[in-house]
Amino acid sequence: MAVAPDPQRRRLKGLEILQPAPPAPAAPLRDCLDGLSRQWRRDGGLAGLWQDWPNIAGDQLAPHCRPLSLQRGVLTVGASHPQWRQALQYNRMQLLAAMRAAGHAVRDLRVQQHHSRVREPLESEASIWARHPSRCDVHGMGQCPRCGRPAPNGEISLWEVCGFCHRQRFTP
Repeated sequence: MAVAPDPQRRRLKGLEILQPAPPAPAAPLRDCLDGLSRQWRRDGGLAGLWQDWPNIAGDQLAPHCRPLSLQRGVLTVGASHPQWRQALQYNRMQLLAAMRAAGHAVRDLRVQQHHSRVREPLESEASIWARHPSRCDVHGMGQCPRCGRPAPNGEISLWEVCGFCHRQRFTP
């Protein structure tokens, strides 16, 4: 039977009480995160690949594809568009070599189409209207070189004529 150390024993009249061990001193958060990162890499799971993916895939591929699963050494990577899927297929051997060099035990790479649920926000109507070529308060006014009518400078710089003359180009 083990005996508790003195700081854990408290003596009262004819009675001895065991107290829990004092908690370990708090470690800085950075040390905890570094330890967790090392554990992810050592365990060979998907979390370590997620962390290293921007360095492995590079600046062009990483934003458009992501590791989805790792089972028995086969990594499944999802691509957001068929062109990125094709780019992953072409760079398959380089990606495998980069993963092995980073210490990840990946035998093979499988690529599939993957549409993330996060959609890029669309541009607001107000921001589109703020730079619209017909805005004379933003671009100023000029004179159409073709018909001589006053027209916003944005239209003239975009089409080289005013909006009315530009429209006439498309009517038979």
